[in-house]
Formats: sequence, C-alpha cells, structure tokens
Amino acid sequence: MPTLPDFQLLRPATVQEAVRLCALHPGSRFLGGGTDLLPNLRRGLVTPGAVIDLGTLDDLARIQEEEGVLQLGAGVPLAKLAADPRVQGWFPAVAQAASGVAGPTHRVTATLGGSLCQDTRCRFFNQSEAWRRANEFCLKLGSDTCRVASRSSRCYAAFSGDLAPALMVHRAELELLGPAGSRRLPLSAFYRDDGRAWLALEPAELLVAVRVPLETGWASAYEKIRMRASLDFPLVGVAVALRRQGALLRGLRVALTGVASRPVAIPGLEELEGRPLEAAALALLAAQVGVGTHPMGTTLAEVPYRRRVAPILAKRLVERLWAGATS
Repeated sequence: MPTLPDFQLLRPATVQEAVRLCALHPGSRFLGGGTDLLPNLRRGLVTPGAVIDLGTLDDLARIQEEEGVLQLGAGVPLAKLAADPRVQGWFPAVAQAASGVAGPTHRVTATLGGSLCQDTRCRFFNQSEAWRRANEFCLKLGSDTCRVASRSSRCYAAFSGDLAPALMVHRAELELLGPAGSRRLPLSAFYRDDGRAWLALEPAELLVAVRVPLETGWASAYEKIRMRASLDFPLVGVAVALRRQGALLRGLRVALTGVASRPVAIPGLEELEGRPLEAAALALLAAQVGVGTHPMGTTLAEVPYRRRVAPILAKRLVERLWAGATS
C-alpha cells in the first residue's frame, strides 16, 4: 500500500477547538482511530490538506448515564463499548455489533464515531490509484459514471458500518457540534441515500456523542453475514429489537446495513404489533425486508445471494429473540 500523502496534523485541546480548526481548514478531516481514514488516505481516496486528531480528547471517550439516557462518546473505542456492562445489559445488539467489527486489534483503536461516519464502499472505488485509473474511475471519485449501475446519475457505493443499525433499533440520537453551535439529530436522519454524500453533516460539524434511551422490555440482537469470521465488512448485517407481552408482539424494529448507500430502517412493521409471531407475521417481515434491500454486487457476492440472505437472517433473529423474550 502506498505511503501517506503530505498533510498538516492538528491536535486540538477541546472539541470546540477541533470544530474551529476544521472551519479554518476547509476540506480537513477529523481523525479518531483512523482504521477507515488512514487506508483511504494511502489509496488516494481522500486528500485533505489537514487532519485533526481527536485521540487526546477525553470528553469524547466517556460512557455515562443521565436522565434515562446512556450517552456514548463518539471517541469510545469499540472494544470498550462492547465490554461495557451497561451496553451489554441495555443494548445487546450494540455490544454484539461492536464486538464483531474487523479484528481485535482494530476494535481497540476504532471508535464509535468513526464507525458511524465511515466511508461508503464499492468494488470500483476501494482500490489502488492505478487500478481506478485503468478502469476509468467511477462516479464517487474522478468520473461521471457509476461503474456498478452505468445508467445511473447517482452513486451506489454501500454503507457497511455495523453499529448504525444496532443503534437505530434502539432509537439512538446524535449530538453534533458545529460552528453555529450544537444540535441533536435522530440517527435515522443522519444518513442520505447517496454513496458520495451519505452523511447529513454541516461544514466543520463534529459528531460528539450518541444518546440512547434506556427503554425497558426490549430484547435485541445483531448478526451479519461475511466471508470470513473477522476482518471482512458485512455482506448483509441485520439488527433487531423486539418487545413481547405474553403471546403477543408489542414492538418490532429491524434495521439493515451493507444493502444500500445508508443503513436502512425497515418500515411497515407496526401492523405486526398486537399479533402473535406466526407464519403470516414472519412472511410480512420477510417481504418488508426485501423491499428495503437494494444491494449492489461486490467482489465477493452478487446481488441475488445478498437479497436472499437479508430476509432469512432477519427472520432467524426475530424468532430467536421471540423465543428468549420474557413473556
């Protein structure tokens, strides 16, 4: 892999200074653990003039409970997130997603914020400069043509982060800080269905924390399909949160990753509430997951396989949670 390009490395003392520096250096990038950004820098996929190191900002690395919410700092390493007993107890899907990212050494460094903001991926984009040039580049960088959907005017690079769907089914909310001040945004509104501009971030805006409500009565899980048991990104990842009361389903939330340019919250599941989890309910779930699944082919798996896997994985998780939920 090529060496890193030249850039100015900035080390702010506070999150406010980090935002100010980003505003002063248009096109600069925030650096958390670097497991996504640094390989992209080496491949020439991003070329910032300045990189703003967030690694010494302790405020970003805290997990704290306050007023019915667990606040997760954007700089919390994934290994710490997966091992936290509060996360394991309240949000099993989040702990499972964090523990399954890449390999153990990556999880020690990679951060929650980096996972949520990671770049979209494509078999034409995530290659060396020489490879991209030989293939006349793609819509995401250097061309006006999408190489996986040649007649399209938009980029179909896929979002493949594990934490986003797991947090979405727990109704997470983001705390953002920018030059104009702070704001909160539902995680589901943070993503756009565009492989080139997939985040709803304002210029120089920084993801500071994730706030997850402490809801009682919900069971959750996350599972993914990938070629190897570690390192690989998910071909399909599914998060489920379920609430059961006796023989009736009282709540169901499902979100996917790896199947579109943003993580997808599956709509239309409200009509299953108040019903038992029978074959008809599972068939409706599978149909809704199919509607929300729009994968592109990868170097490892083609579209038909991924379309088949998503509803099967969702049904399997729902049935497992249903069987284990307190009735």
